[in-house]
Amino acid sequence: MTTSDNTISIDDPSPPSPYFVAYPRQYRFILDEPHRCWQESPFLVLMIPVSPHNREARDAIRNTWGKETTVLGQVVRHYFLLGLSKEEDGTEAFKKQVLQESQRYHDILQSDFLDSYNNLTIKTMLMFEWLGSHCPKTSYAMKVDSDMFLNVHNLVDMLLKAPRHRYMTGMVMRGAAVHRDPTSKWFMPVSAFPEPTYPPYAMGLGYVFSLDLPGKIVAASAHVKAVYIEDVYVGLCMGHLGIPLTDPPRGVLFRASIPSRRSHCYWTTVITTILKNSMKLSDVWRVYQTSDCATQKQ
Repeated sequence: MTTSDNTISIDDPSPPSPYFVAYPRQYRFILDEPHRCWQESPFLVLMIPVSPHNREARDAIRNTWGKETTVLGQVVRHYFLLGLSKEEDGTEAFKKQVLQESQRYHDILQSDFLDSYNNLTIKTMLMFEWLGSHCPKTSYAMKVDSDMFLNVHNLVDMLLKAPRHRYMTGMVMRGAAVHRDPTSKWFMPVSAFPEPTYPPYAMGLGYVFSLDLPGKIVAASAHVKAVYIEDVYVGLCMGHLGIPLTDPPRGVLFRASIPSRRSHCYWTTVITTILKNSMKLSDVWRVYQTSDCATQKQ
């Protein structure tokens, strides 16, 4: 039976609902890099959820912040997280294209769930599962959306001074109201989540965490019913664990949008900013790379 803190018993018999997802459940990776993270032992792993068809975004990242492989003396690696395309799109020719991309770059992790907005929680939890079982010597990971500018230098600089355990930071939301408007993209009815506000959570645009957390969050998921809003669900699991979220050292490091008024040094002062599309990322990266601002870039 569901309780007020969204904790459930493992054998909860409640019927399926569009506001919950099929997790925990056994999913398998059909494209994997089973040994790479263990062998390379990166300091930081960047995990990027992206739709199978969005090759443009993957290439844009590979040509910009995804190619930052050694920063401030620390090894950084990235992986793209994919599910399956809808049946009508999952042609053999397309599957072959994704396989060839995987064989070329060795940075694709694809699992056998339907890749959709409402299944982002499944994708996120599989990210935690994979990190917990594949990266035993890694210190930190970041979940970052594919339409984000990421300043890896500033990120690594922050993490070199951060706690190594029980640590998650990003754009931390506190006291966020539950959307009750049925027309909202993030609608959540009282029947699915009775409280008027969510517990603290880090916005899914981009959040960072220490590598002791994936196993703990996966364990908590057996007791917390999986809502479809992925960042809220991670916050629910963190609340179940009793682990508080950490505010970043400066609130302006993680940005949800580009400020209308900004200096030419803006891109050297942030960690993340959401962009309109992957083409914009290439343009912004050129500006960042050619900046003469004082912040050093790797």
